[in-house]
Amino acid sequence: MNEFDSEPIRGVPGKLPEGERVLWQGEPRRGLLARRAFHLPTLTLYFGILLALRIGTVLGAGGSLADAAIAGSWLLTAAVVALGIFYIYGVLIARTSVYTITNRRLVFRSGLAVPLTINIPFNEIEAAAVKTYNDRGDGEIVLTLLPGRHIGYFPLWPHARPWKIKRPEPMLRAIADAARVAEILSEALAKSAADSKATEESSTETSKGESSQKWQSQATEAAA
Repeated sequence: MNEFDSEPIRGVPGKLPEGERVLWQGEPRRGLLARRAFHLPTLTLYFGILLALRIGTVLGAGGSLADAAIAGSWLLTAAVVALGIFYIYGVLIARTSVYTITNRRLVFRSGLAVPLTINIPFNEIEAAAVKTYNDRGDGEIVLTLLPGRHIGYFPLWPHARPWKIKRPEPMLRAIADAARVAEILSEALAKSAADSKATEESSTETSKGESSQKWQSQATEAAA
């Protein structure tokens, strides 16, 4: 048994309220999240340059090929270990991460040592943008929150847009078929906004009706 076995619905901390339903649920692609979050291709290139410089320095100083191989092997080992650690850590993060879109909110669940769930109601989302990585359709969806709504960058990471620390932007990262998921989210946001507007208009009409009845009653009393 793990810390997520008690979830009534996978990725959601409690039972859904009446009228709320899950529209989509998914998780980051494990290898892809590791590569994107830790910039593994860039790190690989960086270590490759260091390795080439190290070997070139040894040879330039008059060392033999054997000396260069020995000098390079230490750096190569360190590079492989570092890249392996980052990759495994990224895979573990992806295994414990779940994104959930309901008809009312977006839920992020993540955490290795400390499980964390973040709820973002639709009325707190200002905008959403989608970006695909490849022809397969893998990609990410970035959310811009309304001013005044703040989520800590570090508790949210790696499900946050890089370097947006002052005003963090939550992100569904390394998901499959990102365009389709963005369409589901867009439709849910539009419907939620329409329902909210209809509720406000209904409340305004009710308030006007009550005010009108009160005025008429006062006018009748004054005439009597």
